[in-house]
Amino acid sequence: MSESEDHWQLATQGVRVGTERTSAGEHSEPVYLTSSFAFASAEQAAARFSGEEPGNVYSRFTNPTVDAFCRRLAAMEGGQCCVATGSGMSAVLATCLATLEAGDHIVAAHSLFGSTIGLFNNYLGKLGIETTFVSPNDVDGWRDAMRPETRMLFVETPSNPLTEIVDMTALAEIANDHQALFVVDNCFCTPALQRPLEFGAHVVIHSATKYLDGQGRAVGGAVIGDADVVGDRVFRCLRTCGPSMSPFNAWIFHKALETLELRMAAHCRNAYALAEWLVEQPNVEHVYYPGLASHRQRDLAARQQPGGFGGIVSLRVAGGREGAFKLINSATMLSITANLGDTRSTIVHPASTTHARISAAERERAGVAEGLVRISVGLESVDDIKADLAPGLGG
Repeated sequence: MSESEDHWQLATQGVRVGTERTSAGEHSEPVYLTSSFAFASAEQAAARFSGEEPGNVYSRFTNPTVDAFCRRLAAMEGGQCCVATGSGMSAVLATCLATLEAGDHIVAAHSLFGSTIGLFNNYLGKLGIETTFVSPNDVDGWRDAMRPETRMLFVETPSNPLTEIVDMTALAEIANDHQALFVVDNCFCTPALQRPLEFGAHVVIHSATKYLDGQGRAVGGAVIGDADVVGDRVFRCLRTCGPSMSPFNAWIFHKALETLELRMAAHCRNAYALAEWLVEQPNVEHVYYPGLASHRQRDLAARQQPGGFGGIVSLRVAGGREGAFKLINSATMLSITANLGDTRSTIVHPASTTHARISAAERERAGVAEGLVRISVGLESVDDIKADLAPGLGG
């Protein structure tokens, strides 16, 4: 990244970084839909494959469109390097494969996306990598869970689906004291709302499928960090193991970053208004949203998320699963889907979808109750969102 790009504001970075015009002089970035690249000579091919000469080799790990997306996202997160992957979960997997080995230990927040918990328990566990789950906001619990073999701390902040906030500065200090990596899933906020590297995180994970795209069009992931961990170790994992992002998906994400700051501001406005309204509705037992005065970590959220409190609102309704299903099924406009971060508002029952494949005990520990409903608040009129939910919340 050039010196001028480094000093640009986020909105400018989202529009300008990663753009390199070809001789055609295009104003919108091209898509390089090619599996491989031709070399001028056998000597050049050998130099490219050995790394002696920079340049494109094979689209599994080098492609101009994917590189443009990576450069733009790295700039927006304030990182040195970015590696793009085929999904958010493959970003988590690539980070773990690149930095952990048998006998290592992870300390993770117990309030993670269900598939992340499953990856840690069912797959990394088979490789001899053990995970201890702790409360995301119990700093002493994190400190007590550390072992000599702990190599990674892993969190989501805000968490999915209860929007719990992790004190990143405190956990970064614990990680540094134990020479462990501090990895933050920034999916719910994006760099438009918070930049974990500024609070001491070593690695930032994204499911680009969510807010980075913002329109539910493509699946992808990203890992952002420094030149050693991400630029070397995670990149080498991508090159060998191949959890690659397609160039077309990279082009979608690259273009979507141009409107990220604008979209996230609108998501935050709608979510805040909806959360305040939900608090007053019949049969709503509790509303989880960091912007509410009732959220016990509102001050921490305000400090770490200067761009806003996010677009995810969760609520616990009376009547358990029956009450939750009544609310979901009464909605005629909101989309019943587990995806989030879309322009369209979505509604889902986490206990039977996103967290269905973890045990009942793990769901209970994570606070994923049968009456819990998660809403990803979109860009529709908030009055229309309220009107769609009102029948299912009536007495």
